[in-house]
Amino acid sequence: MSISVLHVDDEPDFAELAADMLEREDDRFTVATATSASEGLERLAADDFDCIVSDYDMPGQNGIEFLEQVRDEFPDLPFILYTERVIESSS
Repeated sequence: MSISVLHVDDEPDFAELAADMLEREDDRFTVATATSASEGLERLAADDFDCIVSDYDMPGQNGIEFLEQVRDEFPDLPFILYTERVIESSS
């Protein structure tokens, strides 16, 4: 059984690195990448995916806005949202 993942991140080098790492972790993973939310939506319209992994902090449309659009068309598609941003607490 293959698991098709769409990874959306505005940093193409990181997107490719993450895709390679996922595919090495488990040979059932097949990972496609997109470098923007709009490209991600185009990929979703053209191909079937089992889940989406998306960066939060992207220009033009952030990960929450992307998630909202995905939910309109694919309400049950698993969606993992992450951020690379470090949050510092003030003491």
